[in-house]
Amino acid sequence: MFGFIPLIILAILLIPALLFLFYFNIAAISFTRLGLSPSGAVLLFGLSLLGSVINIPFFRQRFIVEDKPVFWFPFLFYYPPRVREQVIAVNLGGAIVPTVFALYLLTRTPVLPAAVATAIVAWASKSLARVVPGVGIALPAFIPPLVAASVAFLLARDYAAPVAYISGSIGTLIGADLLNLGKIRRLGAQVVSIGGAGVYDGIFLVGIVAALLA
Repeated sequence: MFGFIPLIILAILLIPALLFLFYFNIAAISFTRLGLSPSGAVLLFGLSLLGSVINIPFFRQRFIVEDKPVFWFPFLFYYPPRVREQVIAVNLGGAIVPTVFALYLLTRTPVLPAAVATAIVAWASKSLARVVPGVGIALPAFIPPLVAASVAFLLARDYAAPVAYISGSIGTLIGADLLNLGKIRRLGAQVVSIGGAGVYDGIFLVGIVAALLA
């Protein structure tokens, strides 16, 4: 009985590696279905994965935070306003890489269906995205790929895969992040990443769903 314990421990340790390899193969196949070579698909996957932890500062903004007065009988304590700085950054794997790839696909895709599909995905993402203080922009990861796939299939059946990727990635960035920039002060975070956090998951799944349409 005890002889099986090392095998069980080894199997538990190997599960994350097996899941990663499975995830890697699906992602690589999805990018090759979108027109990349196998080496290009691996490069894009690597940049998306490693780039998800890289945030490039874009600009900084300062704002005043006023604390509410605190009443403690028989005294009233008032704290003076504080100046805080917030850094707006762009995520490499969740914003820059998918945007560059989407622009590449746009050169071989009808512009009008892609633009209409992007607007619809942006509207859906804006409607469902929520600002969570201390966390970021929260968006269900399965929404962008499902909406993008449905709209792409209806508007451009012959180009459903590239239109789904373009609208899913660009539309999500516009709807979830860019259109919510006015609310970023409510996040209470010193660094706000465009294309990071929960938005990255949705954009990455777009590539896999788009491949299913190819």
